[in-house]
Amino acid sequence: MKNGLRNQQTIEKIITCSGVGLHTGHKANLTLRPAQEGTGIHFFRKDMGNKYPSTKAIVKNITDTRFSTSIGYNGNSVHTIEHLMAAFAGMGIDNAMVEIDAPEVPIMDGSAAPFVSLIKEAGIKKQKSVQPYIKITKPIELKANGKTITIEPAERLRITSYINYDHPVVKEQILSYTPHNGNFEKEIAHARTYGFLKEVKELMAMGLAKGGSLENAVVIGDDSVLNEEGLRFEDEFVRHKILDILGDIALLGMPVVGHIIARKSGHALNTQFVNEILKNKDCWTLMEG
Repeated sequence: MKNGLRNQQTIEKIITCSGVGLHTGHKANLTLRPAQEGTGIHFFRKDMGNKYPSTKAIVKNITDTRFSTSIGYNGNSVHTIEHLMAAFAGMGIDNAMVEIDAPEVPIMDGSAAPFVSLIKEAGIKKQKSVQPYIKITKPIELKANGKTITIEPAERLRITSYINYDHPVVKEQILSYTPHNGNFEKEIAHARTYGFLKEVKELMAMGLAKGGSLENAVVIGDDSVLNEEGLRFEDEFVRHKILDILGDIALLGMPVVGHIIARKSGHALNTQFVNEILKNKDCWTLMEG
């Protein structure tokens, strides 16, 4: 379509999965439902009854970004949405209703791959309306505590992530990713969340990571990865950072076209950056046909 515009998309049919929440340890049943054009992505806490409205996955509804990305509205809060949001973004799903009977999205295997499989099984349905997007025309930058995230004008979305840990397993990693021809599933979706053993123990002492295990996260010891099967990619850590950025930037509520450059960013900076983009209206154009 002209100006790079495309039609909105939803899923073809209702589909369900189950798992445990990474931080709460609660079992969760999650159902994806098709949604009408212009709906966006909404989360509905089925266990809280119909008196609570659904929460739209947009930046103004963010409630917490300390260890994952959480959204909420009028008491209807849902935690750890970023991997599912990355799957929606990576697969081009603009409209969907997410029903969940627990406070946290199931972590599955720690990546977005199980959600990608779910979306593929449900089928992708093209809708009639055009999907607007934000086209970056001037650079926007946000810095905090030695971390930086920037977006620059580009002809298509590109994400470059840089991480650097003083650790023999992770060290320095940099990767640039440009979505095209369904490469999200192959290059990014399978990268799992990760943590250092020391940090995992600290989270557990805080009453978090109750559902965490070597089945749903890469755990890094003093000089090796503790998971028996090892890494899925040599640079799985930076690939997961890109996955998180995709999921967090999706809280713009529409796609963005520009080159995102992130240095040591996490959920807090990513989501603050979404606000920064929306605030700097002179740095972008809304493309809507």
